[in-house]
Amino acid sequence: MVADLVFYFFSAIVVGAALGVIVSRNQVHSVLFLILAFFNTAGLFVLLQAEFLAALLVIVYMGAVAVLFLFVVMMLDVDYEELRKGFMQHLPMGLFVGALILVEFAFILGGIHVDGQALAPAAGISNTQAIGQLLYTRYLLPFEIASLILLVALIGAVVLTLRKRTGVKRQNIPAQIARKREEAVEMVKVASGQGANKP
Repeated sequence: MVADLVFYFFSAIVVGAALGVIVSRNQVHSVLFLILAFFNTAGLFVLLQAEFLAALLVIVYMGAVAVLFLFVVMMLDVDYEELRKGFMQHLPMGLFVGALILVEFAFILGGIHVDGQALAPAAGISNTQAIGQLLYTRYLLPFEIASLILLVALIGAVVLTLRKRTGVKRQNIPAQIARKREEAVEMVKVASGQGANKP
């Protein structure tokens, strides 16, 4: 009975925090809601006796990813007016992706069930070893797909931070390599006791 109450308590906070992430207009508030969702999800993992996943969620996601995301969001000078200009142009693709996600949720809720016995560790095997065995044998393909998605997200973050901005001088390495000696060095004959009068 107590475990059920704790489960519903954590679940309600997770759902509320997830709604806060997507509804909040301030990106800093969204990240704080995300940290709250991570923390309460860790509580749910503890209820499932998955202490390793709970610790991983708190240490990696709350301590590193969410805080790093918060700093990146605060550092990026995103021009929201510029982003809103192409809203109607990208609306059909956004609706298509949203409908696709809803269909996937319907499949998940309708016919796919998690086999709880597969997650139960065998005798003499710790929780971490059981997760490793499942992750690298039965769920190897989804694990590698998730790693590719994270790689694409990393590349996207780099592209966002390296976008061209007006008034910021950037190093053009190909132009520096391609220039000739005559363009970089100029020999000036200076008379003794006089300076070079070239600007």
